[in-house]
Amino acid sequence: MMTGKSNLCMTKTDLAADYRDVRDETERICAVLQMDDYQLQSIVETSPPKWHIAHVSWFFEAFVLPEFYTAYRPYDPAFAYLFNSYYETVGSMHPRPARGMLSRPTVAEVYRYRAYVDEQMLALIDSVDGARWQDFAFRVTLGLNHEQQHQELLFMDIKHNLSVNPLRPAYSEQLAVSERQAAPMTWIDRAGGLMEIGYAGDGFAYDNETPRHEVLVRDHRLASRPVTNGEYLAFMADDGYTRPELWLSDGWSLLKREGWQYPLYWERHEDQWQQFTLGGMRPLNLEEPVCHLSFYEADAYARWAGKRLPSEAELELMLAGQAVVGNFADPNVLHPQPGDGQWYGDVWEWSASPYAAYPGFKPLAGSMGEYNGKFMCNQMGLRGGCCLTPPGHVRASYRNFFYPHDRWPMTGLRLAEDA
Repeated sequence: MMTGKSNLCMTKTDLAADYRDVRDETERICAVLQMDDYQLQSIVETSPPKWHIAHVSWFFEAFVLPEFYTAYRPYDPAFAYLFNSYYETVGSMHPRPARGMLSRPTVAEVYRYRAYVDEQMLALIDSVDGARWQDFAFRVTLGLNHEQQHQELLFMDIKHNLSVNPLRPAYSEQLAVSERQAAPMTWIDRAGGLMEIGYAGDGFAYDNETPRHEVLVRDHRLASRPVTNGEYLAFMADDGYTRPELWLSDGWSLLKREGWQYPLYWERHEDQWQQFTLGGMRPLNLEEPVCHLSFYEADAYARWAGKRLPSEAELELMLAGQAVVGNFADPNVLHPQPGDGQWYGDVWEWSASPYAAYPGFKPLAGSMGEYNGKFMCNQMGLRGGCCLTPPGHVRASYRNFFYPHDRWPMTGLRLAEDA
């Protein structure tokens, strides 16, 4: 788990411990996979687990090792092409839709690659000193946060990869099933005014969380918890998927084209709804937060309920007053749980805000500037983390973003309304 310490005061011992913890966690996530699972890529949006575990090592090899160790020799120069994701300023890359075609290097070779990078990185952490330390510690911390993002993506991608198998195999048969009930939904009044949002602190944050700036927020109310499966079923029962007046035009066109009638991973068996989970097929729990909704579905539900989706600013201001506790990547759960008012975890909550740059935003220098800034178009912001997010990874200012049609992420919604 990341320590959260400032780069200015982080010691070599702290950084090496963080490095080992994060790298070990990625391998723990993959340890239960069968060898054939490592190769699967079910849709363009997902990636094979083998690719993920190689890519996060390539990140250190591309952006840390050659910058601070001039004698570094890459494990295999061909990996720079195979495992680059989208960094055009670094070089060309293997097409994303064809990642599942990479039977070579083998899984065993990819793990040898990881071990090689780890050996070089730990030696480098021990050797960097002086004026280079601050920049070095930031680069390593960025790489570890990047790997934590891929840990979440690993779970999401593994889930979709397994879901297309008619056998509906489980990632783990041991995941707990909650018998809790959702707390009643209440409404929390929030005063408006000229407020500040954006990261403020001396720990790690992504460039897209900055700079801190003023926003005008109107008086509003936020629901005390996310919408549940049972509440979403009521929307479906009221012909929510066949009423064009509830849908944005692009969403309605997509619904008709794709034939959507219910959330991703839901299935109807005789008179019972079931849901595919990382624990396999389960009866749909009406008390759990609804998840795997596109932005269009979340927006249509909010309109049907006579409410709206909150803005990014409204969510951040609420999150800033809450302890960062919730249902985060518990290896015994890995699924949304019925809530009692927690604001973090369970499901990423769609906002009504397009993912865009803050006033005065400046991306990181060089190739690192491709990490977030170039995606600030045609996507929507989400907040709060989910049940697959590593503990300690999110904060009130943390901004996630997906395309409005995306359903494979662990995405849900919380209602809002004007006061």
